[in-house]
Amino acid sequence: MLNNTLDQSVVAVLLGGTSSEREVSLMSGATVVNNLRPLCAEVRAVDPASEGWLEQLHGVDFVFNILHGGSGENGSVQGLLATLGLPQSGSGVLGAALGMDKLRSKAIWRDAGLPVAEAAVLASDTDFEAVIQTLGAVFVKPAYEGSSIGMSIARSASELAEAYAGARVYQGPVFAERRIIGEEYTVAILGDRALPAIRLQATETFYDYHAKYVSNDTQYFCPCGLSPKRESELAQLALAAFKAIDCSIWGRVDFMVDQQGQPYILEANIVPGMTSHSLVPMAAKAAGLSVPELLREIIELSVAQAEVHS
Repeated sequence: MLNNTLDQSVVAVLLGGTSSEREVSLMSGATVVNNLRPLCAEVRAVDPASEGWLEQLHGVDFVFNILHGGSGENGSVQGLLATLGLPQSGSGVLGAALGMDKLRSKAIWRDAGLPVAEAAVLASDTDFEAVIQTLGAVFVKPAYEGSSIGMSIARSASELAEAYAGARVYQGPVFAERRIIGEEYTVAILGDRALPAIRLQATETFYDYHAKYVSNDTQYFCPCGLSPKRESELAQLALAAFKAIDCSIWGRVDFMVDQQGQPYILEANIVPGMTSHSLVPMAAKAAGLSVPELLREIIELSVAQAEVHS
C-alpha cells in the first residue's frame, strides 16, 4: 500500500473475531467490504475466528481493522499487525489499549483536567450501600466492554449488587459511575478534525445495545441542536480527550451533557461501528462525505501516519 495507489492495492478487512461484539463487527465489516470493493484491486474479508486467518494476510498491502471489542480493539491486533509490518487503520497499540480501558482513560482525562463523572471500582466485598450514598444512581459498567454490553442502572444497594453480579462475568474490572441526567451526544473524529455532533434519543432507559443496533425507534439529531459555540466547545473537548489517550486517525467520543449544560466524557471508541445504525457514517454524511469517501480518508490518513513512523 505504501508504494501503490488504492486502486492497485490489496486490502484485508478484519471482521467478526471472538469478542462479545462479534455480530456487530460482522455487520460493520460487510459495510466496509462492500464500499471498498469498487476502490481497490482486491478486498479480502478476514475473520480472526477462522483457522489460518493469518495466511490470508500474505500479499496484503493494507489492513482495515473493523473488529469491535476484545483483541481487535485493545491493542493486541494492532501490535500483531505492526510486528508483521502491515499498515493498518486507526490508532496504534497504546491508543487502542487505553481507549478500550474505560477506567484508565477516565483517570487520564481526570488528570488532564477534562470532565468525567465520579466513579468507584466495584468488588465482591464493596459496601454497595456506601457507593449509592456517595454517588446516587449509577451506571454499572465492565471496564473492557463496548456497545453498552454488561451495562445497567442501579438506584439502590440491592440493585447495585445485582448489576455487579451481571457485569463481573465479563473480562476486567467493573465500576459504578454517577448517572448523569441530561442529553447524550457523540462526536466523531477524522484525522485532526471533529465531524458534526449527533444527539441521541433512545426510547429505552438508556442508549443500550438494543437501541444501538436493533431498534428503529432510536432518534438521531444532526444538527444536534446545540449553538455553534457550544458544539465547537464539544468538538474541542472530543479532540482533547482523543489526543490525551494517544488515539488517532478516526474514532468517536461519547458525552452526557447535564441539565446545567456541563459535558462529561463517557468513553472513546477507536473502532466505531459501520452498521446501518452507526454514528460515524452519519456524522460523515452531515460533513458531506459518503461512506466510500470516509473509508478512503481513513486509509490515506493511516498510511500517512505509518510513513511518518517507518
